Amino acid sequence: MGTVVALAGQVGGAKLADGLYRLRGKDLVVVVNTGDDYEHLGLAFSPDVDTMLYTLAGIAAPAAGWEPEGESRVVHAMVKKLGGPDQPALGDRSLAAPLLRSQGMADGRRPTEITLDFCRHLGIAARVLPMSDDPVRTNVITTKGVVTFNEFFNQLNCEPTVHGFQYAGAEDARISDEVLAALHAPDLEAIVLCPANPYHAIQPILAVGGLYDLIRKCRAPVIAVSPIVGGKALKGSAGKIMRDLGREPSARAAAAEYLRLIDGFVIDTEDAQFVDGVRAMDLEVLSTSTVMRTVEDRINLASRVLDFATAIRAKQALELEQAP
Repeated sequence: MGTVVALAGQVGGAKLADGLYRLRGKDLVVVVNTGDDYEHLGLAFSPDVDTMLYTLAGIAAPAAGWEPEGESRVVHAMVKKLGGPDQPALGDRSLAAPLLRSQGMADGRRPTEITLDFCRHLGIAARVLPMSDDPVRTNVITTKGVVTFNEFFNQLNCEPTVHGFQYAGAEDARISDEVLAALHAPDLEAIVLCPANPYHAIQPILAVGGLYDLIRKCRAPVIAVSPIVGGKALKGSAGKIMRDLGREPSARAAAAEYLRLIDGFVIDTEDAQFVDGVRAMDLEVLSTSTVMRTVEDRINLASRVLDFATAIRAKQALELEQAP
């Protein structure tokens, strides 16, 4: 067994990463979206990173994976009483990571170092890595103007029509040494794009300067898992955004977002009618259950994805041998 690198964001991405982690432990590296990061009340929030940490540590709230279980909002109530902002509704336990992150960054520490420290203290053997130590911000181009994703989601409730996205700072952002080491690992077995909104969870990672080309050059199979099941996203705004951009909210359209980067695409059995359409894009296709309601579902999907990557690697090796 070799190193598996997962690109992830949001709750769905964290769930599949958890399945991979339960199978591979320390051999898993998760590169997490930080394009949705924001500052609030002087603190540095990194929602996708913290969601990943809570999930892999087994302390995520079952119905709200972006915060720890047993969350309360006493501090938030007092902030409001003192005239502070009403949104976002911050949880007491959820403030711990931003507090320590902000202090660490003020002391000159890299977000990657801080996150790896969180992993050690939470007992997470996998390496959870921010996509870059440099700031990247996802901006949404809407009928209400250009707004940060945080504003689009928390203040505008995803209501304005979306015309496009900008990943401010991505082109100049540096790939960290830790991410480079993972992608250059001699035993790299697979790169997995976890199920998450392509536009604000996965594309910001790929937009980091040089990362897209680096992944294309990797010899390991690149597998993406569809965030769309039965014509809609299980969570989040992916389906609505796809419609706004003039795309059908389907597994086939989701596959097209990663064309020329991936070798294989995983779709839910509910979307089996799209198998031929995805295969026509010159992609290998796996149709399986992708809905992760239980821990067993996460493990089963992770196992199928890794077996799929192994089969693609074997097929590619055979084609190389038979090439004239």
